[in-house]
Order: sequence, then structure tokens, then C-alpha cells
Amino acid sequence: MDSGVIVVVLFVVVVALIVQTVKIVPQQHAFVLERVGRFHAVLAPGLTIVLPFVDRIAYKHSLKEVPLEVPSQICITRDNTQLQVDGVLYFQITDPMKASYGTSNYLIAITQLAQTTLRSVIGKLELDKTFEERDVINHSVVTALDEAAQNWGVKVLRYEIKDLTPPKEILHAMQSQITAEREKRALIAASEGRRQEQINLAAGAREAAIQKSEGERQAAINKAQGEASAILAVAEANAQAIQKIALSIQAAGGMEAVNLKVAEQYVTAFGNLAKTGNTLIVPADMSDMSSMIASALTIVKQGGANSGPLGGESAKSLR
Repeated sequence: MDSGVIVVVLFVVVVALIVQTVKIVPQQHAFVLERVGRFHAVLAPGLTIVLPFVDRIAYKHSLKEVPLEVPSQICITRDNTQLQVDGVLYFQITDPMKASYGTSNYLIAITQLAQTTLRSVIGKLELDKTFEERDVINHSVVTALDEAAQNWGVKVLRYEIKDLTPPKEILHAMQSQITAEREKRALIAASEGRRQEQINLAAGAREAAIQKSEGERQAAINKAQGEASAILAVAEANAQAIQKIALSIQAAGGMEAVNLKVAEQYVTAFGNLAKTGNTLIVPADMSDMSSMIASALTIVKQGGANSGPLGGESAKSLR
């Protein structure tokens, strides 16, 4: 055999031995090493030396978070309504040894358990509640899966429902119900608006009536005060006039003027009485007229003598 061929063969053998001996584990990965058919170790990321033809990399696992789509399935709600549900499951391998030997296929095991748990949770809820209790459903599925997946070396992080699809008839009924609810809210809002309008109008009318009554009350008060002021002014004027008359009487020639004024008023009054009707009335004795005038003048003189500047008590009463 040619020496060159031998060298090539030896080089290939050496390379094969190196490849079998040196193993490089990427970051966020784990390799399960078997030695003579039995589990030996879990290789961490980095460079590792193994025994060729004795050791074997049996399983390779990714330690990253893995999204797993759960196939769509038909679930029956508590009120016997069919509901098509699908979701996404997020998990992570925490124990590569258990993930390799705990189950033949942890992906299928997780998927089947997620579907079974979801059917059980949906069956406890009514149709309307399934749309409202998504968080409860997700939490229930994660709790059940995480407890069972511990033996598979898998940590279930979360489960999210992608879609809940009821039958077309149910969708139509739900749409009709929503439309009715919206129309009901619209009618209630309109009635509340009319009610508030009536309340505002009543409040406005009440306020206007109060303001009107207050105005009328103030006007009446102002009128009464004006009339009282007028009466006081007239009384003051009369008092001042009487006082001036009294002072005039006490002055020189005042009494003679009073006597003349009384005589004129007596004659005028008698003349007006005589002209009443078609009959002319004259005194039977003209001396009676002079005696009456004299009597009136005597009364005036006595009043002036008995009174002070305003006629004694009469002046006091006039004040």
C-alpha cells in the first residue's frame, strides 16, 4: 500500500477520533451522555471530552422557552354549548435527564394533558363565563400541567387561549343580545336626559318664582317706605305751617288779620249755603250775622289769650 494512502487513512481516523472525543455544547442547550447504554451525565455548554465508541450523545435538548401550539378542539360548556378552543402553551426544560427518560415524548404528553385539562375547565363554566374568565382558565391549565410535568423535567410557564369560537347560531344570538342591550342603554340614556331636562326646567321655574316674589316683596317695601316718607313730609309741612300761623298771630296786627279772615270765611260759607238750589236764603235779622261774627272773634281772642305762642295746649297738640 502506498505510504500516501496510509497517511490519508491515518488522518481520517485521527479526525474521526477527535470528532468522537471532543463535543461542543452550545449555549442554552444540554446533551444527555450515555456510557455503554446507560445514563452517565448531562453535558453543560462548552467543550467536553468523551470516550469514543464508549460514550454516546443520546439526547439533545434546548433549555430555551418553547412555544407549543395546542391543536383546536371542541369543548362542551356547563350549559351544553359547543365551543371550539385553541391555545398556545409555553414551557421550558428544567431537567434534561427526566425529559429524556421520564416520558417517551414530552411534547405529545404536554399537548394531550393540556387538551384534557382545558375540556375539564371549560365544562365547569357557562358560555358567557368562558369569555369573562380567560385568566381563570389559563391559570387552571397551567396549574394542572405544571404538577404533572414535574416528572417529565418540564416547567410549564403559561397557557394562553388564542380563540374561543361558538357555533354560528350562538354567535347570531349573542349579536342580537348585544344589539338589544345597546338599544336598552340608549333608551335609558334618552329617558334620563328627558328626566334631567324636566328637573332643570322645574328648578328654573322655581328660581324664577323666587326671584319674582323677592322683587315684588322689595317693591312693596319700597312703596310702603315711600308712602311713610310722604306722610311724614306732609305732617312736617303742616306742623311748620301751623307754627308759622301761630307766630303770625302773636305778631303786631296778627289778631286783627285773624278776625278779618274768620269773618270772610263765615260770610263766604253763608253765601254758598244761600246759593244751594233755586232758593235764595237770607237771614231774618241781619243783626244775627254780626252777633255770630262777634262770637267767633271772641272764641279766637280767648284762644289767643289762654295759649302761648301756639295757643297753649292746642299748640302742644299741633306739635
